[in-house]
Amino acid sequence: MGVSVQRSHAHSRSVLVGSGVLLLVAATLPFWAPQGSASSWMREFVEIACYFTFAMMWNLLAGYGGMVSIGQQAFFGFGGYVMLMLGNFAGVNPFVAVPLGAVAAGLIAVPVSFVAFRLQGGYFAIGTWVIAEVFRLSFANASAVGGGSGTSLTALRGIDKATRETATFWMALACVVAAIALVYLFLRSKRGLALLAIRDNEVAAESQGIDVRGMKLAVYVVAAFGGGLAGALYFVGNLRISPDAAFSVNWTAFAIFMVVIGGIGRVEGPIVGALIFWALNKFFSDYGTWYLLGLGLLAIGVTMRFKQGLWGWVQQRHGWSLFPTRRQLVVKD
Repeated sequence: MGVSVQRSHAHSRSVLVGSGVLLLVAATLPFWAPQGSASSWMREFVEIACYFTFAMMWNLLAGYGGMVSIGQQAFFGFGGYVMLMLGNFAGVNPFVAVPLGAVAAGLIAVPVSFVAFRLQGGYFAIGTWVIAEVFRLSFANASAVGGGSGTSLTALRGIDKATRETATFWMALACVVAAIALVYLFLRSKRGLALLAIRDNEVAAESQGIDVRGMKLAVYVVAAFGGGLAGALYFVGNLRISPDAAFSVNWTAFAIFMVVIGGIGRVEGPIVGALIFWALNKFFSDYGTWYLLGLGLLAIGVTMRFKQGLWGWVQQRHGWSLFPTRRQLVVKD
């Protein structure tokens, strides 16, 4: 009788194959879909991809790292503004400036963490919101980037609409794949185990030799990088940026909604939440305030009925795990 460690199963392997096929079909959308409908679908996909990437990073930060932030829009907006400044003022191709904006957001997160990490619990959450407001006011008073009214991305004027939309769509697709792969591979590593230990009990984790502060800083920087990537990508597609749009707390609010609905602390959670959010946004967003009220009531209802989110309920009931991160001991005869 022997014992082995199992980290995947038939479901996860079939999901990997199915995802590859779906990715291939999606990547070829601009070539086979009718021109009008393809343009519409690509724009919608870019928007939901930005929300999803942002939600996935928030889930990594709060769901796995235990750092509940309501100010991640600071990095979303910062990445967008860096992309715009590189494109408009430095002559950098905006599509090249997207990952550079993400890197800049990750770098600015290091000094920001010195302030944020002085706070704990609810104070940390409110403190990150205040930090985001400081970012917003700073850019609102910068006349070079349009001040409070914002400015347009002029660096893409020489690129025709079809090429621009296709390139943005492919970049959004790459960001979705990268966000899932980054979080999944990280959680399956030893550092992922350390992060879960920190979330459950910082004191116990530190007593076992885990560098708690270093690990939290690494996760904070990665989440900021992902947030900056989502922001830069969003404003490449939107072609205009303003402080109120870039640093709106709605970005974090919608990310929290997606994660809570889908299942916090699960890779599948933001995926399920993003799909639900896209459907609600597509069919009910024209109702304005009633739409936002409905989102809030839905979130309350789900948390009361399904405390671990919709996917958490499915996983508990049926044992499904599309992206397994746990290690299971299997006894062999």
